[in-house]
Amino acid sequence: MTARVLFDKLWDDHVISTREDGAALLWVDRHYVHEGSHHGFARLAQRGQALTQPGLTYGVADHYVPTRGRDLPIPDADVARMVRTLDDNAQRHGFRLFGLHDPGQGIVHVLGPEQGLTLPGMLVVCGDSHTSTHGALGAYGFGIGATEVAHVLATQTVWQKKPRRMRMVFSGQAGPGVGAKDMALNWIAALGADGARCHAVEYTGSAVRALSVEGRLTLCNLSIEGGARCGMVAPDSVTLDWLKGRPFAPTDWNRAVDIWSQLVSDPGAEFDHEVTFDMATIAPIVTWGISPEDAAPITATIPDPDRLSDPSRAAQVRAALDYMGLTAGRPLDSVTVDQVFIGSCTNARIEDLRAAAAVLAGRRAQVPGMVSPGSSLVKAQAEAEGLDRIFIDAGLDWVASGCSMCVGMNGDLVAPGKRCASTTNRNFRGRQGPGARTHLMSPAMVAAAAVTGRLTDVRPLLQGRMV
Repeated sequence: MTARVLFDKLWDDHVISTREDGAALLWVDRHYVHEGSHHGFARLAQRGQALTQPGLTYGVADHYVPTRGRDLPIPDADVARMVRTLDDNAQRHGFRLFGLHDPGQGIVHVLGPEQGLTLPGMLVVCGDSHTSTHGALGAYGFGIGATEVAHVLATQTVWQKKPRRMRMVFSGQAGPGVGAKDMALNWIAALGADGARCHAVEYTGSAVRALSVEGRLTLCNLSIEGGARCGMVAPDSVTLDWLKGRPFAPTDWNRAVDIWSQLVSDPGAEFDHEVTFDMATIAPIVTWGISPEDAAPITATIPDPDRLSDPSRAAQVRAALDYMGLTAGRPLDSVTVDQVFIGSCTNARIEDLRAAAAVLAGRRAQVPGMVSPGSSLVKAQAEAEGLDRIFIDAGLDWVASGCSMCVGMNGDLVAPGKRCASTTNRNFRGRQGPGARTHLMSPAMVAAAAVTGRLTDVRPLLQGRMV
């Protein structure tokens, strides 16, 4: 047989039929829906159809839910209606819902893996672009639009054109204070926001294998910000140890492991594109502009558009600096921030909170901020470990799980013209509120910014501390 890459194996396992134009009808193993999926259910109702596979559909209240006052009525009428509609659809169609008051509630891309709902070899979809996160477990995960959501609800299938294959190798060992977020922002800055467009990216190399599953989830989460259709890491012993015993993990564990062991790229299998990064060259990274590709090491200065040879890129940099209120040549570590945010599907797992707490322990934040765990289970675990007290004692707000300030919902906003150090995945104009200025970075780097009130190299603050 012809040697196949991991993505080819996942694709081939899910193809039902292929059209003349090359598009394939794929079977969907897991479909996650949230409050914003109400349009798809409305189309089902219009057609008089029932949900075709309730056992393969899982609802999650996460996108618009409030992170404060969970025991009170939701003040925003539109949000309250969407949450209520999700509840109603779960009852009507009989799918499992992790609702607002469920002890397992959380952000869908945190909840799915931690529950063992996402498993190696699966095809996973959700009406959210960061469904690429699930590829960290050796799954094929991607976001779908409203029309596709309705199609999956009705048929448990989705039409797709096969992406090209890219292998991204991270060699060497990460230095202190450097993690998955830095790896992701580094490659996006190097290749650009379209650098992996129309590709399925497989992450590999010694530095990827050294990552925990939490780190791999962060890396795959950000794949979409570099234009990739999906990102994935082949399952290994780290994956298996992390999944074993989770609520929805297979009961016939040994059989599952035998199947999953085949989910690797075969020796000699060819990729359409391959790129390698040396971890020795990667430092803690922050963004300075309005795209994740506008990123640089914290030790760098803000780029000068007048020195760029590409007129189009120079114009983009000028526009970004104008919006961000920054000047060319300014050291990044001199930029002050007004607030901080630790949360989102990118960096709100227990490992992320531990990393931030390691920096904040015994220190006071110079600016206000909030910490929103990625799920109610993460929140409970953090509280059991005393991490919540570290954040509260530092002067930060400890709130419930939800997409929150990542999308500027329910009052979790950055005010116009204010600057936020954030663990989220997008720094677009107005992403965290109209006129908000967002700098993306790792949880440890956000904690460092909280302590100093400016963009700061976390490495000196970690000396003598366990991470």
